[in-house]
This record gives sequence, C-alpha cells and structure tokens, in this order.
Amino acid sequence: MFVRIFLSFLLFLISCKNYFTTEVFTSEDQLSETHVISDTLHVATLYGVSSYFNYNDQEIMGYDYELVQAFAQANGIPLKVHLAGTETEMLKMLKQKRVDLVAYNMFETKALKNKFDFVAYQEDSYMVLVQEVGRKAVNGINELKGRTVHVIENSIYHQRLVNLNKEIGGDIDIQLLSDSITIDQAIEMVLQRKIEFTFAPHKIAAQYKDFHRRIDCGIRVGFPQKNGWLVNRKNDTLKTMIAHWEADSKTELFKSHMYEKYKIKNPYFRAKRTRIPYGAVSPYDDYFKTYAKEINWDWRLLAAIAFHESSFDSLQVSHKGASGLMQLMPSTAAIYGLGENDIFNPEKNIEAGVQYLKSLNKMFRRIENQEERKKFILASYNSGPAHVLDAMALAEKYGKNPHIWFEHVEYYLSKSSDPDYYNDEVVRYGKFGASETIRYVRNTLDTYQKYKQRS
Repeated sequence: MFVRIFLSFLLFLISCKNYFTTEVFTSEDQLSETHVISDTLHVATLYGVSSYFNYNDQEIMGYDYELVQAFAQANGIPLKVHLAGTETEMLKMLKQKRVDLVAYNMFETKALKNKFDFVAYQEDSYMVLVQEVGRKAVNGINELKGRTVHVIENSIYHQRLVNLNKEIGGDIDIQLLSDSITIDQAIEMVLQRKIEFTFAPHKIAAQYKDFHRRIDCGIRVGFPQKNGWLVNRKNDTLKTMIAHWEADSKTELFKSHMYEKYKIKNPYFRAKRTRIPYGAVSPYDDYFKTYAKEINWDWRLLAAIAFHESSFDSLQVSHKGASGLMQLMPSTAAIYGLGENDIFNPEKNIEAGVQYLKSLNKMFRRIENQEERKKFILASYNSGPAHVLDAMALAEKYGKNPHIWFEHVEYYLSKSSDPDYYNDEVVRYGKFGASETIRYVRNTLDTYQKYKQRS
C-alpha cells in the first residue's frame, strides 16, 4: 500500500507549494474502502492525553501526533490523520488498509503481534490500578476482593482483570465499560467518582496523577511490557523508513524534547482546564445564571469567584481538600447537602456554593450597602469570616468605618499578622496572614468587571 520511489517522488513534492500540510479527519469522514494513495501517509490515532488533542481550539498537539508529523516531514510525505473513536475501530482501519500506521501507543500482546508489526517502540510500561486517594483506597491487589472494578470490555485490561481475579481466588466484582470508552475517559470517571477503580497504562495514569492530586496509580497489576505503534505486516518499506528515522541523532534529540513537553508538564491538562465556549465567560454560564438569582447577584460575579477558586476545573482539589468549581471544603459541602460523590458535579457544587454565599450574606446583613457587603462576603468566602470580623472590630475601635472595605476594614485585615493588632483585646481569632485574601477580593472584583465588559 505504501510504496514510494524516493528520489523522483521527493523532487515532485519539492515542486508542490503545501506538501507539509497536515489534514485531519474524524472517524465519521468518508474513507475509501481500501486506501491506495501512494503519495500520502494515512495515520489513525485516538484523542487523548498522550496521543492527540486540540489545545484551546487553536492548535493540534500530542506526543504521538508530533512524532508522526516529524517523521512525515523528515521524509517529505504529506500527512493525513484519521481520529478513530475506539481502539477497535482504529485497528480495523489498519487491518482493512484504510490507513498505513496506527500512531497510538499500544501494549505488545500476542494477539496484536499475530496481526500487525510493532514499530517506534517506547520505553516499557505496565498496567496499574487507578483509584482515588483516601480512606476507601486499597493498598494491594488482594484488597480488591469484594470491590467493584470497571474495565473496558474486550480490552487488554479486561483480560488482565479476569486473570488477576483468578490469581487471587476470585470475588472481584468485574464491571465492563463500553468499548467506546477510552482509557482517558475511564480515568476521568474515577476522578468524577462515577467508578472506584479501573486499569490503565502507568504512562497515562502518571500524567493524570501529576495534575490531579487525588489520583493514585501506585499499585501494579501487570509486568512491564513493550509498547509502540502498529503497521500492517509485510509493509517493509514503511517499517524500514521508520527505523532509519529513529536511528537519526536529530530524531533522538527531538524525542527528548517531546518527552519534556508532554511527559513532564503536559499542556493537555491546561487545555482541558481553560477551554471556554465562544462568547461565554465560562463553561458553566447557564448554571451561574440560574443560581445567582437565589442571592440576587450578577451571575458574572459568581463566575468570577469560580474562576479564582478553580479556573473552572470541576475536578480541582486544593492541598487543603477544598473541591470542585467553587472549592468547597467537604464539611461545608455536607452542611448544604452535597455528598462526597456529588462534590465534583458542576451544577451541584455551584448550588452548594451559592447556599454558603447566602449564609455569609445573612452574617453581614448589617452592612446596608450591598456592593460593600459583597466585598466582605468575598473575603469571608476565601478565608472564613472569623478574621474579617476581627478586622471589623479593629476598624471600629480605631475610628475607621467597619462597613467599608477598602482603606478601612481591608487595612486592619492587612495588620492581622502584626502582634500589636492580633493581641488587641477586641481580636478574638488571633494571628492571620491576610495577603492572599486581600488579593483575592481585588482580583475577583477585577475579573468581574472584565466579564461585564465581555458579555
């Protein structure tokens, strides 16, 4: 399928204006039944953290994508990428010769080796158990007895779980996810508390762990295995070209740069975290509009709070344990009816956050000017109301207005780490480092003004 007379074709390509252009097709796009075009490299892959993703709707990125793009450019071959929906679909495209190459990291199994050849090997990897850190986490595979583990149906992870269940004497409740679910989606289901456990490659799970503190992937459930890309058997031309490209010292340096770019600080998570629909101020505008009415606030101020709390990442967890869009502590969330399984639900988290804001509004109801009151509420949302109340008491004692924030209560809050003030008789809650809270109020109000100008 992939046949090319190198010199004559290269001369032809050089005469073309845009032969390095990459074209991308989804699985729904029309592909010929048997791809026979000899002047283009057709590649199948999946959307995911290590393979291929759209960064902020502006740039296609991905470790596998950039590697195969570099290979195509080094050999003067136009590249067309076909996004499959599942691993099964991707392998079918290769088997039917609709693509030349699968640029997606696959474990080397006997079943795959009988059908395809592996190329572009990466460092060995192994399967791990993906779970959430916490009291319900297991410390070893034997503790999976009596627990429910979800894996993708008919996958290598499914096979491994069945064998592991036999090895430990049974009693694992094996539940199957549709084969339309990707590994990335299965891991995110753990983060969303839709499932407790799944199996995944350590390479992918470790990248999620670097970004999400709640992920644990320290329990191995398999031995190290080779892994790499796939080509059809007997496609010696393409295999040889890839081998020559990999042996080039420039390729080694490029792969080192790609490792640093994607394996250490993968931009995939920044893209997921900040993606905002066109014309909106957040991905959750409708929820903010609905629940802001309960406290008679401009919904854009509610959105500004969420931005500074979580950057609109519904799975965010702080080092103190505050969780979700509105960064609610579990104890606070529980007061407003939000259980641990719902705290990462965007709508429910916003609803509970609004209930907390409503309680703060009652606490500061003596501040008649509602715009001023909001500043006190913002400060209390960030730090809790105790030190704000202390600063109000200091302002009143020393001749400032306890119901005005800037240059009055804010000033005395800034003094809350000074012993001359936190030892004052009117101070009930002691020393406090207020710089973060002071910035929070100012920054949230600034963001609110920007949102008002945009929408």
